Amino acid sequence: MIILGVILLVLGALLNISILWTIGIILIVVGAVLWLLGSMGRAVGPRNHYW
Repeated sequence: MIILGVILLVLGALLNISILWTIGIILIVVGAVLWLLGSMGRAVGPRNHYW
């Protein structure tokens, strides 16, 4: 999810498309939050860890 966010962020910046930029930032933030919760040992949804 973080990698997809970075790809969309770069594409949005290169192609000057603001919706890709916005979606990229959102995906990076959500992916980082899920990664942090999973690494702290908290269950994320039905999973015990998140990769």
